[in-house]
Parts: sequence; structure tokens; C-alpha cells
Amino acid sequence: MNKTICIVGALDTKGEEFAFLKAEIEKRGFKTLVVDTGVMGSPLFMPDVSREHVADAGGTSLEELVEQADRGTAMAVMTSGTAEIVRRLYADGKINGIIGMGGGGGTVIATSAMRGLPIGFPKVMVSTVASGDVSAYVGTSDITMMPSVVDVAGINRISRVIYVNAAGAICGMVGGEIPTGEVKPIIAATMFGNTTRAVNHAKEIFESAGYEVLVFHATGTGGRTMESLVDAGYIEGVLDITTTEWADEICGGVLTAGPTRLDAAGRTGIPQIVVPGCLDMCNFWARNTVPEKYQGRLLYEWNPNITLMRTTPEENAQMGHIFAEKLNAATGPTLVYIPRGGWSELDYPEKPFWWPEANDAFVQALKADLRSDIPVIEMSEDINHPNFSSTVANRLLELLKERA
Repeated sequence: MNKTICIVGALDTKGEEFAFLKAEIEKRGFKTLVVDTGVMGSPLFMPDVSREHVADAGGTSLEELVEQADRGTAMAVMTSGTAEIVRRLYADGKINGIIGMGGGGGTVIATSAMRGLPIGFPKVMVSTVASGDVSAYVGTSDITMMPSVVDVAGINRISRVIYVNAAGAICGMVGGEIPTGEVKPIIAATMFGNTTRAVNHAKEIFESAGYEVLVFHATGTGGRTMESLVDAGYIEGVLDITTTEWADEICGGVLTAGPTRLDAAGRTGIPQIVVPGCLDMCNFWARNTVPEKYQGRLLYEWNPNITLMRTTPEENAQMGHIFAEKLNAATGPTLVYIPRGGWSELDYPEKPFWWPEANDAFVQALKADLRSDIPVIEMSEDINHPNFSSTVANRLLELLKERA
């Protein structure tokens, strides 16, 4: 087999483990290309890319790092250098997959390089931190995080099984054949459990018009991933019907996508339709995790692990101003649709979050600041009503047709 798997790790402190992994991969008929990220000790075996080359790619000589003996500086340099080396290897077509192993430091270095590779390129990280919150390591990429169970420190009864499985995983990914399918233009849509009916209906309309639809769950990671794919040029148009991540951003909820949410579509100029879907709610985990300052607020236990907090008129006005600022920067066709009948399954008359005055505060703030050439269309239906979802879906199709 002519395919090559890049192995990233410190050959001074974990040389035995990487030698074992390398042998397991080669046993399966794949070539390996080893990048050494160690600094202080000597490598157990000779890599294909030395630590000296990695340090140079990071902007500092290895000799300087050894002399300084500063872990923070060494981490920064080797992280940057590894990412640059891996980027070059990929650009030159020299690698077909990548695998790393390590503790906290090794995970930072390897995953930083992996995040620079495109979605679909095989990536496996065996890590001591893989059983916890790995969002900082994975970002918006498709890195497969594999818990090491025990420390990456020698070959033993447990680690041997983990390393063999890891080798099998990366080899399976690299050796797999991806079936070719019809290439269709892509529309992105954002969804929550509270807007599922709306998105499913819109999806049917888009697909019948010949589009492929990527649905992103608005959990913070979902919004960030969609924005990154828009920036990467994968997306033709966006139905941003679930913008709830902004409620978490301003209220301190657990599902924020960060302050750059709503930037990408406008920056790239693709058509977008924006709806204040689920801005009536901010997300927290279990009831006892809700911050003390919010204990007196209107809360709804969606399930034992998710607690929703109703947003206030003041918070909605703040979001209205933010949305206007974001959309004013758009360089492509942009429309806002307001479902006056409710923004979520909980925001209907006689439902727990029904508070028209709070929603209206968003609308008024948005209109006050929004560019005059960006239409704000108000409809009487709720967000999940078939007429609302079909209207926004068909209007986005019209925008795409006009742009073509």
C-alpha cells in the first residue's frame, strides 16, 4: 500500500510507545512518516522529521530551547513548528492520515497540527485527556479522540491493546474507500430540538430543488463549525433559523458559539436568511448548575441535564443591537424573518416562555440599527408553522437563483 501515515510525538519521553505504534501501522502495509516533537532528551529512534527541523519551523533553534529550558516557550515553538511541518506535508501530498499520542502537552501539539487539516482527512489522537471536555483540542475539526485509559508511559497489558486499536483505527480510515456520489450545491441550516419541525420542512424543500443540506445543531460547536465551513467555501447559502447561541453568549450559557457568530456568511457574501430562533432561551446544564444570580428567573427543565432560562426584554434588546451590527457588515443578500407567533416550541401562547414584549424588544432594537436595505419581514405564524418554514426556504432559493 502506497499510503503514508504521519506519526506525531515526542521520541525522547515516549519513544518506546511510538516505536510500537509505528511497527503496528507498518505491519498493516502502510508507510509511516514520523515527526519528532521532543526537546530535551535524545530520540529513541531516528524520525523522518527531526526536532531540530520542527523547532526551526516554529521560529527558534532547538539549541535555544534547550538553553532556555522553559516549558512554556518550548511548547509554543514546537506547537507552531509541528503545525507548519504537517501543513507542508499535506500540501505536498506526502501524507494520507495523521496520528498522535500523548498527555496534555503532546495532545496540544498534535491536535493543533490536526486542526489545520481539512475535514475528511483521517486524524486520530490517543490522549490522557480524551475522556473529558475535548472541545479546546478538537475545535471545529473531525479529530477522533481516543482515551489512552492509562498514561502514555510504556507498553503494558492495557496500553498495548489501546495502541493496537489506535493503529487499526487510523489504518482503517486511511485505507477506506469513499464512495463517489452526486456533487450538489450545499445549503447550511441551524437547528435545535425546538426548531426541528421548521428545519425538517425547509430541508425537504431544499432537497427537492437539488441542494444538499447540512444541518448544524446550535450547541456552540455547531455554530462555529458552520461558520468555518462557510469561510472554507463549502456553503452556497445559509438558513440561520436557530441563532440561540447568541443568547448563551450574552447570558453566560453553556452553548455559546463565541462573539464571531453571524460573521462568516456576511463576510463571504453568500445569501443568508436570519431568524431569531430560540433566542427566547439560554442553556445551562442540570438545574443545580444555573448561576446563583439567575435562580429567580423563569427556568424550564428541558430534561434532567438541560435547564433553559427565558431571556428578558433587556437581553433581547442587546441581541437586537448585536444582530444589526453583524448583519450591517454583510456583503451579500441578507434578510431577516420574524415569526411573531413564537420563536421556539416553548414560546407559543400559554407555553412557559411566551413573552411577546421580550421578543419585541429584539425586533425594535434590530430595526433601530439595521441598514435600510436589509429587509425585516414579520410573519404572524410561529417558527415551526409550515407556512413560515416554507416561506423562508423558498425565499432563500430565490436569493440563490438571483445570485447565480
